Amino acid sequence: MLCSNKQATAALRCCSSLIQSLTVPSSKHYCSNHHHTNPQPPQSPPPFSLTHMQMRTSETHLYASFFCTLIQLYLACGRFSNASDAYSSMRKYGLVPSMHLWNQLLYEFNASGLVSQVWFLYSEMVSCGVEPNIFTRNILVHSLLKMGKLGMALDMLRNSESDTVTYNTVIWGFCKRGLAYQAIGLLSQMLKMGINIDSYTCNILVKGFCQIGFVDYAEQVLYYLVRGGITKDKIGLNTLISGYSKTGEMSRALNLMEDMDREGYFPDIVSYNTLIHGFCKMGDLEKARRLFDEILGSQRDEGCGCLVDKVRSQDEDIALKPNLATYSILINAYFKQGKLEEACSLYEKMVMSGLFPDVVTYSYILYSLCKDRKFPEAKKVIREMEEMGVHPNHVSYTILVDSLFKARSALEAFTFQGKMVVHGIIFDVVAFTVLIDGLFRIGKANEAENMFQTFLKLNMIPNCVTYSALVNGNCKLGDMNRAVSILQEMEEKHIDPNVITYSSVINGYMKKGMLHEAINAVSKMRQRNIFPNAFVYATLIDGYFKAGKQEMAIDLYKEMKLTGLEENNFILDAFVNNLKRCRRMNEAKELVRSMTSRGLQLDHVNYTSLIDGFFKMGNDSTAINLLQEMKDENITFDVVTFNVFINGLLRSGKNETQFIYSGIRELMREWVLTPDAATYNTMINACCRQGSLKDAVSLWNEMKSQGFKPNTTTFNNLIKGLCEADASDKAVDVVEHMVLIGTLPTSTTHKTLLDASSKSRRADVILQMHEKLVGFGLRLDEVVYRNLITILCRLGMTKKASSVLKEMIGAGFLVDTSTYNAFIRAYCKSSHLARACATYAQMLAEGIPPNIETYNLLLRGFSGAALTREADELFREMKERGYDPNNSTYDTLLFGHGKIGNKKESMKLYCEMVNKGFAPKTSTYNVLINDFAKVGKMGHARELMNEMQLRGKDPNALTYDILIYGWWKLSKQPQLDRMLKRSYQAEAKRLYEEMKEKQYAPCKRTQLCISAVLGQERKLMLRGS
Repeated sequence: MLCSNKQATAALRCCSSLIQSLTVPSSKHYCSNHHHTNPQPPQSPPPFSLTHMQMRTSETHLYASFFCTLIQLYLACGRFSNASDAYSSMRKYGLVPSMHLWNQLLYEFNASGLVSQVWFLYSEMVSCGVEPNIFTRNILVHSLLKMGKLGMALDMLRNSESDTVTYNTVIWGFCKRGLAYQAIGLLSQMLKMGINIDSYTCNILVKGFCQIGFVDYAEQVLYYLVRGGITKDKIGLNTLISGYSKTGEMSRALNLMEDMDREGYFPDIVSYNTLIHGFCKMGDLEKARRLFDEILGSQRDEGCGCLVDKVRSQDEDIALKPNLATYSILINAYFKQGKLEEACSLYEKMVMSGLFPDVVTYSYILYSLCKDRKFPEAKKVIREMEEMGVHPNHVSYTILVDSLFKARSALEAFTFQGKMVVHGIIFDVVAFTVLIDGLFRIGKANEAENMFQTFLKLNMIPNCVTYSALVNGNCKLGDMNRAVSILQEMEEKHIDPNVITYSSVINGYMKKGMLHEAINAVSKMRQRNIFPNAFVYATLIDGYFKAGKQEMAIDLYKEMKLTGLEENNFILDAFVNNLKRCRRMNEAKELVRSMTSRGLQLDHVNYTSLIDGFFKMGNDSTAINLLQEMKDENITFDVVTFNVFINGLLRSGKNETQFIYSGIRELMREWVLTPDAATYNTMINACCRQGSLKDAVSLWNEMKSQGFKPNTTTFNNLIKGLCEADASDKAVDVVEHMVLIGTLPTSTTHKTLLDASSKSRRADVILQMHEKLVGFGLRLDEVVYRNLITILCRLGMTKKASSVLKEMIGAGFLVDTSTYNAFIRAYCKSSHLARACATYAQMLAEGIPPNIETYNLLLRGFSGAALTREADELFREMKERGYDPNNSTYDTLLFGHGKIGNKKESMKLYCEMVNKGFAPKTSTYNVLINDFAKVGKMGHARELMNEMQLRGKDPNALTYDILIYGWWKLSKQPQLDRMLKRSYQAEAKRLYEEMKEKQYAPCKRTQLCISAVLGQERKLMLRGS
């Protein structure tokens, strides 16, 4: 940049008005010896009103210089399109800059990030007959390296004149890409070519190795190059200190600083700031503060090495003072640790010392406040900046906009984006990336893609973070084809994806159940020397748990531990969510206790998952206690936690919606939280579940009055409530209203209304509703087709469903596991097992992986038809394919074997099931109890009933019917001892009384048995009398 933005704007006005007052020759006059007295202006003049006249070469050089200055000023202000227009105008009038001016233009375009235009300018320069020099070629090499075109940069290096700067530039480019080992190989070429290696070469390599974490090797490089005659300087030494600080090796960083002092390279404020930042990053604020006090000369610390006095004793001219960076680093660290008093005290000290906060200091404060979701305070800081005359820059606003998007406050985010535009703040790569990411977050995928296209039209070059935001946004939408194409585009442009990029892709695949593709993505990561982190493992573990592959998930966890990665909050959440799905929250509690004992601290996401799990188990008291524990531990609450809490309290239907909401609203006010759209959606959904449609509409109106636009979830909740109240016509009216305000129906809307239509059990009614929704703008996709197929299959209309499947395939949509499962379920239900097996075979042939639900459906079909041999074979195949049986699998198999009286196999499966931590359903226990009752083993039957209750499964009417009949039948055995007969009858009678207490209705057989028992008692009483 030539100057600051304000200075550039002022200079721009002067230069523009000066050029407008000038006259410039046309290219025709410049090339002709004829003089025209009345030259005509061009038909389409550029931004400046110019006339033509012939002039001397010195004058044209002057005008070319003015144009070049104007172009550079436009670039300095970020007005890239104006810069391009000014260049076009200069060339249109035939002005040819000198080589020096050409090089200036090339340099400024390259520095502004417009690297693609550098080569256009270069071709123009050559076409004008201006011979490039080594400076020109160095700029071209630098632009190629910025674009990631390392091969082309190497070709230029080898095939044209090169100097030390050229080699340093190429070494920088390789180091920037993490290829420091390849970069060091260029030193031998420099020696062969007789090109000097200087301290810049050395420092670039040192920084390159530090960036990839090889600080030891960086130090060796410095040592050997210095031995070879390169001058050591503070820049290289400070880079090493920074490298050790980043890897957490603070003792080595301190030793290096002491070595600097002994060798006469006295540490400067950069050295101290680097160390202070390192200690702050490690959370050791005490040592960071001691170093700060050492700079002030007020404290010595043996642990940190009191270097300041040593420096002053050797060179009295050197005086260290904390600068703005020193204060900013410490203030930011205090904010991060929640030490507001210390942060404010240091801020006051900074101002008292004559250092006023600049935009960087304020940006640190903004970041800390936004990270803690203290948005009111963050907005105050923005106002204070303006009052203090410190204008918020693109970094300040970007921090706030990004945080507001992440906090789901999209309207406020757009407000601050608007302020950036109003204040003329230039959007850089980071600002555009934040906006693209934010638009994806709020579901505006088309706008996000348009923003990216705008970004490209401004000739800005997307970096890895920009592409990662695009990949992540498309993965969250489930558009994996687009995500993969973006990944390929990155590779074509030599922009290396990082672990975050691949994490998004893996997460996208896992959410779609594409386990094989996710593992392939991990393999590609490793091929690029990008290794999975704990977050990637957490995603994989969670995905395999969801797919029912428990053993594979555990194996991945063990693999993670072997690589040296420790479990973190993401890993814990994956395990808790799995146990939550299996309704094993007591085990989840034990797991949490185990992990926290090893030093892991629960975050608000972990607490939220646990609260949700206990509410779903009906254990409201534990969930409420966990919320209180969060408060006691000072864990930051967010609105999601409260939404889960509200939903949990309302799930059982025992609590009045309005009563709960008023109480929660008070709590949210106390903890400075505001309800979001999800809060209102939760309440509206609860009202609909309770049949309080009037309250639901009231909350909808309140939601709109609070500035929240009803979204698809809001509408879908209302539609579902109306459908459950058998008011489908009114539900369709709601759909019409949502379309009118620009919200299109979704696959959830579609499913709800098709479910309601299916009550008619008529295919034509279902298909009419489907067509109506398509007419309302419903986008046909895999989910919509799957909804229609599933509902038709559920009603046994497999022919109609097959027609829809053909239409789906014809439209280019892929058939997934769930779609095939719908057909298998329908065929099994209608006892068409051959068709179900054929569908399963077709899945395998087409490479569509079955899931645990597929196997459970087929096992249910075989068991229901008493085909236990086929069921056992399928069970073995399922295990061989790596699928772990779940509760439903065992229940199905137990039921099948119990149905044909295969008691031995039933008990074997029962033991296996219990050993794996699963609890059979009451119906499964009934099968086992019945097996024992049939053969008169009532003692075993009673033990099973007791065990059943210990496992939290309540006996039902059938359980009592089986047991009562069993005891009565046992009492009817001939040659039975009278006392035993009476005890068996007494047990039958006791169970009958217990059954009546629980208000279960006995079956006819039970009533006959009890009548017989009572009749026998009466006979005995009569005999006794």
